[in-house]
Amino acid sequence: MPSERDLQIAPIVPESVVHNTKALSNLQTLTASIFGAAAGILGLESYSGFLFYFIFTILTTVLFYTIRVAPTSLKAGHGIFDTSRYFRTQYEFWAGGLFNGLAGYILTWTLFYGLVRA
Repeated sequence: MPSERDLQIAPIVPESVVHNTKALSNLQTLTASIFGAAAGILGLESYSGFLFYFIFTILTTVLFYTIRVAPTSLKAGHGIFDTSRYFRTQYEFWAGGLFNGLAGYILTWTLFYGLVRA
């Protein structure tokens, strides 16, 4: 456990950063499965299905940033789109979810496509 002096020098607590990363990863995994079900029900195929996934995953990340990260980050004097207060890297926040949920998306996409179109 960091001491009070350590927190004053480096106010970012590693345990909190890990918790934030897990929460974002859980959100992205859940929404990837939901988007897969939606794409399967809509009957999307090939590139349109992958485009659907990428657009809605980016939209989810932007909404998460707008609702949870931006208000307190901007108040603290950080720049716009700066997530260093809550996450290790900006890549981890903005692009990490694109590939973490892809397998779950494809799984539910093909499952619901097969159920609806069979």
